[in-house]
Amino acid sequence: MVDYLLFRDLLLIGLLWLSVLLYKRWARNRSAPRPTICKPAPPLHKRSRDSQPFPGLTRKPHCAACEQPLAPGSPAPLVPPPLLASPAGRPRQVDSSQQFCPHPSCAYWGWTGRENIRANGYPNGGRWRQFQCLSCKQYFLETQGTLLHGKRVPPEVVVWAMGALAEGLGIRAVARIFAVAPNTVLQWLTEVADQAGAFSRYFLHDVQGTQVQLDELFAVLSAVKAGAVSEGEPLNHLSRSPHWVWVALEPVTKLLLAIEVGERTLALAQRLVHRVAQVLAADCVPLFLTDGFKEYRTAVLTHYGHWLQRPRCWATGPLPKPRWVPLPQLQYAQVIKQIRRRRLVAVSSRVVFGTLAGIQQVLAAPGWQINTAFIERVNLSIRQHVAAVGRRVTTLCKSEVGLYQQLALYQLYYNFCLPHASLRRPFPQPAPTIGRGSAKRWRPCTPAMAAGLTEHVWTLREVVGFRVPPWPQP
Repeated sequence: MVDYLLFRDLLLIGLLWLSVLLYKRWARNRSAPRPTICKPAPPLHKRSRDSQPFPGLTRKPHCAACEQPLAPGSPAPLVPPPLLASPAGRPRQVDSSQQFCPHPSCAYWGWTGRENIRANGYPNGGRWRQFQCLSCKQYFLETQGTLLHGKRVPPEVVVWAMGALAEGLGIRAVARIFAVAPNTVLQWLTEVADQAGAFSRYFLHDVQGTQVQLDELFAVLSAVKAGAVSEGEPLNHLSRSPHWVWVALEPVTKLLLAIEVGERTLALAQRLVHRVAQVLAADCVPLFLTDGFKEYRTAVLTHYGHWLQRPRCWATGPLPKPRWVPLPQLQYAQVIKQIRRRRLVAVSSRVVFGTLAGIQQVLAAPGWQINTAFIERVNLSIRQHVAAVGRRVTTLCKSEVGLYQQLALYQLYYNFCLPHASLRRPFPQPAPTIGRGSAKRWRPCTPAMAAGLTEHVWTLREVVGFRVPPWPQP
């Protein structure tokens, strides 16, 4: 019995020792380097940076702005009436070439420079001059159809109040400064917004531009902030705010082409590009530069595309369906920004339509690269000059209409009244100044002057008192 137990213990020890030896041998063989057969690595397929041809769309994108009828009161272009011969007598001392007859029943209604308007003095010793149309024998004041018509307050107060609004003050702050009611300032803003819209439509047309930058910035209204948006919610909730300000800029002349207010959708992107197409000349196809918002591609393709019938691939068979493709001269690039934790970490560019060489050729004239820096700088200017879209302010608007009115005033003020430092032009000879000041070496220039739309810097007094004709004059 003793020998059997001893034999079993010895056998167990032997098995354990054998297991240890086998494990050590297995571990040694595993750690030893094995000869590997070198296989040729497959060649890496480098993705070409050249833009691939756009296949086209089988249907033209629908644009609601293109289907809207023309604004009422804007008749089709007519043949101007003949010039009226001046009666014999003393030559006219008052320039009436910019005045037009306001009566629709007159044959000279809306036409300027036809020698049918003469000055008739100041009725009852008033402030405004009276004119008479020699065709219909009707009288009208020089302020008819402007913001100053029928106002009992001095015109300087109205002009200064609108200038304060254009420089970034809120409606209640302007009312306190000029000692008027806030509703009065709001009424002035409504009227000057209509005047600014008509003034911009009268001058902003047939613009020749080589580049157009598009961008959008969110705007929080007071009603949204009181309900859906609170101060403690993150920025990604604000990015889904239904109120956005869409801006289109010509970066060479710094001209604001169009401003829209609405949701961040395809319909608003198409409306913005539609406004840009109306402002630019008919044969002008500029280079478009935007951010990575995907709806811009469809919006640009909607207004700058054409139908293309491709040939059949085989000798027989039906023809392929026509495709809506971009125009051959259309060039469009996007700037892709990567943001992490509210910080910009990377910036890249992407060519959507056209070629990279063609885009670089357009940007080589001013010495630029693919960027949206100019429209971003204009966004900052808008936040500083329009109180309703400032950050952390108490001057928010209640509706999109009020926000659009302030933006219309700022667009007019920016394009025609505000000289841009980068657009100034040197005088051929230094101009003397009044007093002992140094001579003037630079001539101030506004974006409208750089674009060739006007020849001088407009003041708000001139803009507010300008009678806008119902259609562009020849």
